[in-house]
Amino acid sequence: MLTGIKWEDRGLSGPGRNYRALVQLREMHHPDQWPNTIRITSGGFVYQAPTAFPVPALLLLMLGVLTVLRSRVPCEVAAKKMDLNMNNIKLLQGISLDEEAEEIESEEVDDEDEEEEAEEYVTLGIVEKPKNPKLLLRHLFPSKSGGVPAWLDPVDLLSGKSCRCGFCEQPLQFLLQIYAPMTENEATFHRMLYVFMCPSMSCLIQDQHEQWKCREDNPRRSVKVFRCQLPRLNPFYSSDPPRHDGTDKPSSAGVSLCSWCGTWKGEKVCSSCKRARYCTEKHQAMHWKSGHKNQCRQIIYYSESSSSDSSVKLPNIDKVACSTLWPEYEIIIEDECAFDMEASEDNSCATSLVPKHTKTDDTYQHLLGEFEADENKRSWASFQERISKCPNQVLRYCRDLMAKPLWPLSIGRPSVANIPKCNYCNGPLCYEFQIMPQLLYYFGVKNDPDSLDWGTIVVYTCLASCQSSISYKEEFAWVLLYPTAPMT
Repeated sequence: MLTGIKWEDRGLSGPGRNYRALVQLREMHHPDQWPNTIRITSGGFVYQAPTAFPVPALLLLMLGVLTVLRSRVPCEVAAKKMDLNMNNIKLLQGISLDEEAEEIESEEVDDEDEEEEAEEYVTLGIVEKPKNPKLLLRHLFPSKSGGVPAWLDPVDLLSGKSCRCGFCEQPLQFLLQIYAPMTENEATFHRMLYVFMCPSMSCLIQDQHEQWKCREDNPRRSVKVFRCQLPRLNPFYSSDPPRHDGTDKPSSAGVSLCSWCGTWKGEKVCSSCKRARYCTEKHQAMHWKSGHKNQCRQIIYYSESSSSDSSVKLPNIDKVACSTLWPEYEIIIEDECAFDMEASEDNSCATSLVPKHTKTDDTYQHLLGEFEADENKRSWASFQERISKCPNQVLRYCRDLMAKPLWPLSIGRPSVANIPKCNYCNGPLCYEFQIMPQLLYYFGVKNDPDSLDWGTIVVYTCLASCQSSISYKEEFAWVLLYPTAPMT
């Protein structure tokens, strides 16, 4: 579950987050006015309804309760609780559930697609400049994009081909990470997902072709996803939640990272100063040309001076010398259904003031009619209509077996057969989140033909989130590019 709440609040629920909805309900129907009432529980609330109401009216009232609560509680949870409560109400009213079974079944078949969409509890990721960069350090378990990764396991890092592009063989660049713990399993109390990619559009185009290959054919990739998870009791972090007061520190230090990119393990050491470390020879050469040549000489000079004078301090090595990393942002978590409610309220006001202009439905229906013969354009119109509720979203998260990605095109989508099995347990993978092209805007990527671009990047992870001796387990990413991308 991708969560925006703090660790110390995890797993807690109560009327606090839905207080506004509860007040609205009480204002609409004061309990003192009901001589005979029953108690209805939904989303953590106890709501009273008059038993004297006829069943259709009572069900409409219940639907109104659900509509208000859906903006504050997970849609799927609220719907399930409401179904149970409806059954209880019918029993209290003396209505046989068997008599309505056929009618309910037929309605469910007709509305199957709408119900599946309504039950999806989608979490959106929105980027903001960090108020304090120290809040994005690894011991605070951040969700972030750009800059350098906050490694969950700071010791057993990736190396070799795992951290390189499969085409140009250069080190991959950090795209984003999300903190998505699964608290029902002790082994996944801490769970972080990392996405890396090559900044070359040429490599990304080749990646799109390689992803269709079977895993047995060892497809080369320029986009890679890794999963790392830890139990609550681990050697790196306290079992107590962070205090977020500036005093939090990791329990242990990590390995030295590359002095150029600050991302990968610094396995190579500068032969002159013995202090700078690098993940590849290319990063070492780039650092040397960009200024380490002079810095290295200074370190050697001060090192010789310090041997005779203990007061002499050696110059510091910059932790990240590279200036071409993508800018760092914090990923803020928001529920999509909250934007649905805001859009609904805005549209209601617009309808009452200007009846001729009803939200975006008219425009959307016009697009669907105009593009009726073109499935790709219909998919694009649907994609735009959905994301228009929150145009600045850079990530969509929904780890649910029934969840499906939001595709901008009808072509280029994977079938079930195209999604491989888990590399480690041979179990199935499931859709977990997708990265939206809006992230490129925040990264300042130019709108040039050769610049990096994508329609969406969809991430599939092990359904069981399995354990293995490998700290960083590779998952699967599916890249969908726009057809206007230049082909090589």
